[in-house]
Amino acid sequence: MSTVALDKVKTIKTLNNIAERGLNVFNNENFTINNDSENPDAIVLRSFNMHAMEFGDNLKAIARAGAGTNNIPVDKCTEQGIVVFNTPGANANAVKEMVLTTLMASSRNLFAGIAWTKTLEGEGDQVPKLVEAGKKQFVGKEIKGKTLGVIGLGAIGALVANDALDLDMDVIGFDPFISVDTAWNLSRNVQRAMTIEELFANSDYITVHVPLTDDTRGMFNQETFGIMKEGVHILNFSRGELVNEDDMAVALENGKVGKYITDFPNENTLKMKNTVSIPHLGASTNESEENCAVMAARQVKDFLETGNIKNSVNFPNASLPYTGKRRVAVFHKNVPNMVGQITQAISSYHLNIADMVNRSRGEYAYTMVDIDNEVNGDIIPGLSEKIAQINGIVTSRVI
Repeated sequence: MSTVALDKVKTIKTLNNIAERGLNVFNNENFTINNDSENPDAIVLRSFNMHAMEFGDNLKAIARAGAGTNNIPVDKCTEQGIVVFNTPGANANAVKEMVLTTLMASSRNLFAGIAWTKTLEGEGDQVPKLVEAGKKQFVGKEIKGKTLGVIGLGAIGALVANDALDLDMDVIGFDPFISVDTAWNLSRNVQRAMTIEELFANSDYITVHVPLTDDTRGMFNQETFGIMKEGVHILNFSRGELVNEDDMAVALENGKVGKYITDFPNENTLKMKNTVSIPHLGASTNESEENCAVMAARQVKDFLETGNIKNSVNFPNASLPYTGKRRVAVFHKNVPNMVGQITQAISSYHLNIADMVNRSRGEYAYTMVDIDNEVNGDIIPGLSEKIAQINGIVTSRVI
């Protein structure tokens, strides 16, 4: 367990090149960016692998400027009371555009056609005749009137579904965990699949936008291919491990899968028939990198200054309007009577509670308590230490 007072200049460390717009969020007297710091208040990164790192006792937050957090030891951070943020939706438009681009290009055999045309270099005046003679091998199909299945209707999936409707496609969506916010943004013309098998059976094209979990690993496999239409196109801009690559190779060879578009190339995908291997470009736009950096920085800044949490992958989201009065923020085990013990410790200092919030996530919970009294000085002497003595407290700080 640890106790922290936050009324000092906060040190931010970056482990990758972070867009300047994001760093500018910390451009005030309350923050300093120091990439040589051994014990910063927060770390902002993109793809740097943190699994071998040791964390100082001052580290309170890690923000990934992107959606995935596989490069961060999330479980270790949780045990040490370090909040881990990501930036869902910040790169959604970039990925959506790539999905729709490759959807159309692969349907028209554009990638294979361009590669073939390059082989005609050196044929001189014969190139136009060779093109006319050879183009028939690349005859494609239009996407208008075809059915697109969208697995996962989060920030990216919802955008893909809505725009595909505007391209005159029929759209089937499957997401048993769809959020209220996403449901509001999703067109009513998106058909709802009650099971993923229903989506598999009725889609000409399938795009997947779900995280990698034990349940989704290898979800595209021999069994599920057997449910799909002959010649289905599959687009994977989520995680390579969602696909059983041995089964995919067989399905491509026998024509069950017509095309496989993946943003996660490896030695296997490079050998597969009718596969377009993209060098992980889904979110690689200047706009996306800036959006992710700004979102990550703002979440870190808000957490360090107010204790509020949004888009954490290991802490519960929690928010209280910040009035500038003292706030006690406590991360603790999710067990009975924790809130009672915390408020009792506060009351023992003859402090009135103005407002509070408690949110839980699995085995852990997060409590913020606003103090009504005017408190002079940097901290309430001894309060964090007293709270830290409660069994089950992970971290405690007074803001």
